[in-house]
Amino acid sequence: MRIPLQFDASRHFSSPLGPISLFARDHAIVALKIGGERARNVGAAAILTTAQTQLEHYFAGTATVLDFAVTAVGTDFQQRVWAEIAKLGFGQTTSYAQLARQLGTPLASRAVGGAVGANPLPLVIGCHRVLGASGKITGYSGGEGLPTKRWLLQLEGIAIKE
Repeated sequence: MRIPLQFDASRHFSSPLGPISLFARDHAIVALKIGGERARNVGAAAILTTAQTQLEHYFAGTATVLDFAVTAVGTDFQQRVWAEIAKLGFGQTTSYAQLARQLGTPLASRAVGGAVGANPLPLVIGCHRVLGASGKITGYSGGEGLPTKRWLLQLEGIAIKE
């Protein structure tokens, strides 16, 4: 289920992954899109500048924390999954199965995967840090897909299995 995105300001900027589009509402980033069609620069919100600056430092390898204000809109289950992913720090990984166990739903790896794929705030809620049970790189819905995920994992010094 996709929840409609409501925002009052947006902007885009160039990154090593292609265009990044940021969407803000009520002084928080509500969505971040990697690649694809660029968001129009609409409205003004200081959080857009803060987020862009932090992301540029992250891409340059000079920042390991993205701590600008965000609001992720999703179902209760999605919110629980995203909260667990958000606990991962720079260079840390988990698996879909581990997330399911942490949530007390050990048989829900596929549902966890769906929630990971619906993450409206990639990079901030580091869904690129979620790997397959064997440590192999798996799907990614941002940017160019797996090449984008590989780039992000390499930026964070995470060894990947193909």
